Amino acid sequence: MQWLSRMGIPGIISGGIEIACLAIVFYYALYFFRGTRARTLLTGFVLVFVVLIVVTRLFHLEALNWLLGRFSVYLAVAFLVIFQPEIRWALGELGKQHLFGRVATDQTVVESLMQAVTLLMKRHIGALIAIERDIGTRPIQETGVMIDSAISPELLAGIFFPYAPLHDGGVIIAGNRIAAARCMFPLSQQSSLGKAIGARHRAALGLADETDALVIVVSEETGMISVGHAGHLEQDLDLTELRRLLEDKLIRPPPAARWRQGLQKTFNFLGGGARRA
Repeated sequence: MQWLSRMGIPGIISGGIEIACLAIVFYYALYFFRGTRARTLLTGFVLVFVVLIVVTRLFHLEALNWLLGRFSVYLAVAFLVIFQPEIRWALGELGKQHLFGRVATDQTVVESLMQAVTLLMKRHIGALIAIERDIGTRPIQETGVMIDSAISPELLAGIFFPYAPLHDGGVIIAGNRIAAARCMFPLSQQSSLGKAIGARHRAALGLADETDALVIVVSEETGMISVGHAGHLEQDLDLTELRRLLEDKLIRPPPAARWRQGLQKTFNFLGGGARRA
């Protein structure tokens, strides 16, 4: 505690302010990079750099500390080069995003999806629909035709009707709107997939491998529903299972409710630990 007394109250306050400012900057850097896969790389990059600095200072590793100081400028340049596309995208989004949160998928979107999928499966019309979540799909959207339209069951189902101009490829829903159609999704390279898995299912799983999107597939041959998410494919779902999955993955409670849920879980955990003790 002697170092606290040497710093004094003003030093402690200024140090706390600096830490808070750095935490805010880092948080919003991650927030603006949330639409890209660079977010994971950025987090790992910063964590490794911070750990190295702490270790070198703590154990007085002068040589390593000298190298970090000399290479910090080059690391900054390397960061700008590596993340140049993501930085450009994030700066472009800065002017049109809400600073303190993103719009969550609402119940009307789920209802529109359910109605469209019901119509498609009854008529055995193949479909591929991706719902963007935290990781953005802008590069995939740019492979198709940009639409930016409000979601309606009729429009969503009509896109996939045979001989419709946009029926090939997949549709991407982003921000509660139909962002693009006729998009080319990446095909999954998972070796565990059998030969019976068709191109639509491989495309759904491919996008689920690279992003956290929820990808709905309607089979043209059987009319069955599958959903790709978190790197795996759930097949042969009925409408009740599909609705449950959509509501569980897409509907987010308000921030105040999320805070209450988090506090409640914490209190329950601490209370359970106290009772066991």
